[in-house]
Amino acid sequence: MHCPYCRDTDTRVIDSRVAEDGSSIRRRRSCSACQKRFTTVEQMQLTVLKRSGATEPFTREKAIAGVRKACKGRPVSEDQLACLGQAVEDTLRLEGLAEIPAHEVGMAILGPLRELDEVAYLRFASVYRAFESADDFEDEIALLRAERLSVVEPGERQRARVETPQPVPTG
Repeated sequence: MHCPYCRDTDTRVIDSRVAEDGSSIRRRRSCSACQKRFTTVEQMQLTVLKRSGATEPFTREKAIAGVRKACKGRPVSEDQLACLGQAVEDTLRLEGLAEIPAHEVGMAILGPLRELDEVAYLRFASVYRAFESADDFEDEIALLRAERLSVVEPGERQRARVETPQPVPTG
């Protein structure tokens, strides 16, 4: 480790602490040459294993760029995209793997994107999952609708049924 003040390589660690979320280590260091102290933060490097077998470092911006295309024309802010990128990176880091298959990155994007904007989710999923026909879209939309109904509170469904007029039998 080079000292940021004098560039000497003889530095020593005084104190180490794991970050609250466990994703990084903060180290307080001292330079033997100039006696100044400085802090470093070590973070695990995530590597993406592509289908071709090549590897590249995970970059949050690259993940966000793909989502940004799906969100084009949708009411999604840059702040929301940044939060989505952080959520994706956190999910991948929690898996505890240094090398992540590329399809896992896409899977980590789908959940937060579905919550953020369903239209953008459908756009992204159609490319990511290689939809081939309108039936694929219809199936995914049916899943979204079923999921939305299961989230509605049981009491709300009951009230909706009570408010719906029932036919009166005649006879």
